[in-house]
Amino acid sequence: MQFTDEVVWNLADFAVAGTLLFGAGLMYELIAEKMDNIAYKAAVGLAVATALFLVWINLAVGIIGTEDNPANLMYGGVLIVGIIGALFARFRPHGMAIAMFASALTQMLVGVISLIAGLGFTLVPDVFFAVLWSGSAFLFRCASAKD
Repeated sequence: MQFTDEVVWNLADFAVAGTLLFGAGLMYELIAEKMDNIAYKAAVGLAVATALFLVWINLAVGIIGTEDNPANLMYGGVLIVGIIGALFARFRPHGMAIAMFASALTQMLVGVISLIAGLGFTLVPDVFFAVLWSGSAFLFRCASAKD
């Protein structure tokens, strides 16, 4: 806000940003401490950063249209798939790899639904996020091979 008049945050915006950053850091600490494996810790870091980035972009400007477009709520499904998958996997590397791959597929599904429904062309950001989810899945797979 000191450099441009186009960004105007109020106290609630700063509170949400702080909560997101604190929550992401706490989530990383709670999950990453379960294993003493570098690949596992990197996978958790990438998954948490991807989730944080996805939520941040949706709250700031939205991926489908603007941040006020209710179609952006579909991206919550990506996060729900990852969370439910992680809980079912009990945070074990092999199951986490499957959960992150499922998140990548769900991310692409949102892009396809958006395209078919005429909500806009979102395949570029969806591919970007799917690659990040897949990268996390690959790291979890590497961690499970060392287990």
